[in-house]
Amino acid sequence: MRFKTSALRTLRVDSPLGGVTLAATDDGLAGLWFDQQRHLPDMSGWQSDDIGDAHPVLREAAAQLHAYFAGTRTHFDVPLDLSHGTVFQQAVWQALRAIPTGATTSYGALSREVGNPSAVRAVGAAVGRNPISVIVPCHRVLGADGSLTGYAGGLERKTALLALERAL
Repeated sequence: MRFKTSALRTLRVDSPLGGVTLAATDDGLAGLWFDQQRHLPDMSGWQSDDIGDAHPVLREAAAQLHAYFAGTRTHFDVPLDLSHGTVFQQAVWQALRAIPTGATTSYGALSREVGNPSAVRAVGAAVGRNPISVIVPCHRVLGADGSLTGYAGGLERKTALLALERAL
């Protein structure tokens, strides 16, 4: 995933599941990555903000994320910029956004949702490359047998997120 570094602003925040880097463009939130998450982009050259003078989308995303972890928010309404993925990835990420809080789905069901039932592995790869963890809820995707499989932020975080949402 390639980001134009000059167009990105970032903000580091703490969460109950570890440090988080938020990234925004002028079009919306473009990234939410946990520390030590797989598939982290190269963040060298990105402009880092303090919360006091952060980009408005970063401030709002941080506030909504804190409310989510406090159990007072179940959905997010910050503007998103998912334009940094392929057309297929963007379709998968949009399908992820439709999974309600407290619900889960399988990779197979998700591949049918995006109109390509035989592309289960490709859907899995797109889910794994989701740039906006938690807000684009890739943690709600399970194996065909309901098992916890793959999560770029780690299975411990996936378990914690599903427990918070009472989806386990």
